[in-house]
Amino acid sequence: MDGYKWMTLADGQRMPREGFGTYKVYGQETMDEAIKTAYAAGFRLFDTAQLYENEAEVGAALAHLGVARDEYFVTTKIAEVNAPYDRAIASVKESLHKLRLDYVNLLMIHWPAEKYFFAAWRALEDMKKAGLTRSIGVSNYPMIHLQYLATRATEMPVVDQVERHPLLTQKPLIDFNRRHGIVTQAWSPLGRGNILTDPLLAKIGAKYDKSVAQVILRWQLQSGVAFIPKAVHADHIRQNIDIYDFALTDAEMARIDGLNNFHRFGKEPALAYEYNRKYEKH
Repeated sequence: MDGYKWMTLADGQRMPREGFGTYKVYGQETMDEAIKTAYAAGFRLFDTAQLYENEAEVGAALAHLGVARDEYFVTTKIAEVNAPYDRAIASVKESLHKLRLDYVNLLMIHWPAEKYFFAAWRALEDMKKAGLTRSIGVSNYPMIHLQYLATRATEMPVVDQVERHPLLTQKPLIDFNRRHGIVTQAWSPLGRGNILTDPLLAKIGAKYDKSVAQVILRWQLQSGVAFIPKAVHADHIRQNIDIYDFALTDAEMARIDGLNNFHRFGKEPALAYEYNRKYEKH
């Protein structure tokens, strides 16, 4: 069972397969309670980002746990505005100050940006050498951006965090990443709640006496990816990690795969790359 819960990255660091997402979790009291509940439930990976504007709250909440630093795994991500080399390094030092940490376990570029595509990655490589992070990765990089990065990178990302749920299975990207030693980590693994009423998923959940969210997260697990569900209510937090006592059949896995219709609830990475920021609609 431990093999289900942990994975070894290409650089040798062990990472929890399931993490706790903090996107849109705001307020110190709310963050404290969420992270305290998540840690007690078994979560050991906590994911934040400069864009979330809650690194300070995450850092304080982790400090309030009063546990040793090596007992938890922290991820943060560089915002597009901080993609230039010098700004990237300065921004990460500020992130570490907010997080009250000497290093993060995983540092990622949040969205691909054409203007500073290689400079940002060089900054991550250098920050790893300097000990500011144990591992380096990317977020929202499709296959073409990973191939482009490989033309000049000294080392490749060990994690690619992308939108991934039953309506956007990303199978070609997952296969590519697996062949190249990159772990695919799913953000929005529950489709931002938009698929929790799907009748197929509800039927499968009823069979196992599990919620639709638990069925989806079990599907993520058996697909071999990492994933970071977000929740603030204690019952949902505990439910999201209570997925290790049942298994979906191959037929059920295939039926869930069949829900794919290429639907994104987040932004399109190719346009973020062209606009040099996570674009907004006008």
